[in-house]
Amino acid sequence: MRSNETNGEVWDAVLIGGGAAGLSAAVALGRAGRKIVVVDDDSPRNAPAEQVHAFLTRDGMPPAELLLLGRAEASGYGAKLLDGRAISLSWRGEEPGFVIGLDDGADLVTRAVLVSTGLRDELPDIPGLRERWGKDVLHCPYCHGFEVRDQPIGLLGGGDPDLSVAHAQLIRQWSNDLVYFPGGLELTGEHRNSLAARDIRVVDGEVARVVTVEDRLRGLELTDGRAVPRRALFVTPRMTPHDELLRAIGCDIDETGYVTVDSLGATSVPGVFAAGNVADFFAQVINAAAAGNAAGAGINRYLVELDVAAARAKFRPEQPFSAALEQLAHRVLHGDDGHGL
Repeated sequence: MRSNETNGEVWDAVLIGGGAAGLSAAVALGRAGRKIVVVDDDSPRNAPAEQVHAFLTRDGMPPAELLLLGRAEASGYGAKLLDGRAISLSWRGEEPGFVIGLDDGADLVTRAVLVSTGLRDELPDIPGLRERWGKDVLHCPYCHGFEVRDQPIGLLGGGDPDLSVAHAQLIRQWSNDLVYFPGGLELTGEHRNSLAARDIRVVDGEVARVVTVEDRLRGLELTDGRAVPRRALFVTPRMTPHDELLRAIGCDIDETGYVTVDSLGATSVPGVFAAGNVADFFAQVINAAAAGNAAGAGINRYLVELDVAAARAKFRPEQPFSAALEQLAHRVLHGDDGHGL
């Protein structure tokens, strides 16, 4: 659908982001009979990955195929799918709701909004690394550890030393041959002892590049010329949520830097919801889908509250002793209706 097909429409909800969270919310709201549109610019975070894992009944499915099925389901329940990118979110004015500005200059008017725009992974600036991202350069062992189990694996250290070492201990579950590259992290004696206790080898020094042969990762080369053969490499990217719209409308942000939401995805701004990686960096695809489903229920409940308030404002209950009732009673009592008492 093109944005010029939405002129004059007031949507029940606009869902910004058409990944697992947004499409799951679209299905929930479509089944509730809501008039909704999904705005998506087709840039999913997991696009580099070949398969989705740990998703019940969909394990091993290519991410693009999963989204294709999700779009078909959402469309089947009446959701409109709009290609584009939302660049602004503001209050509608006197009426409850919001105006969403699109990158083509059009506006969408809606009573409620879900932001499920995900996050971006900022990777270490190491030659050859980004090209292997999602293939044999990985992040989450629960998503991809099984596929590289029992192989020679490396882990690039980064961020907080305690968390980075804990990440190494986690990845050790999938391989007995794990090499930890701390890079510039300063490890304590306790860090090194805990790694050594589980036979995790520490290789100090700066990584110069990722070595690839015949479209496969083969190892890491250090700046001092040493080469460490590896078949898979885990990294801890810096994850930055695409939350510009949420911040612009004034949603509360917690100490971790992510928008605060309740169990149904509601933010601190009434009518604005968030789900998926934009609100939870740890969420895998199946978690994002579940959060989207919950947000769909939360949005529908919010809309019901608006519907009730609007109905109550117009409702004028008939008084039990109105003039019309008194006239009817008089006619019955005095036989004016032809029957009498």
